[in-house]
Amino acid sequence: MASGWANDGSVQQQIDNTIEDAVARARRDLPHGESLLICEECGEPIPDARRKAIPGVRLCLSCQQEKDLHNSTFSGYNRRGSKDSQLR
Repeated sequence: MASGWANDGSVQQQIDNTIEDAVARARRDLPHGESLLICEECGEPIPDARRKAIPGVRLCLSCQQEKDLHNSTFSGYNRRGSKDSQLR
């Protein structure tokens, strides 16, 4: 299959790299170690049930929700490029 300047399998390699980056980012953000008694962001106590449910938790529920909302907007890299620019 003719792919212009791209090598054979380069599209799959880009997809694989994007997935590997996402997995590495998710693993990095997993809690580890001992749970904290107070939130490291706001200083509020972390409920006992939350500390038991998620070992290694460092944030209260409110701060974790804020962090998750902020992280969900991260889109990573657009490794595919624009199809429109390739067709011109």
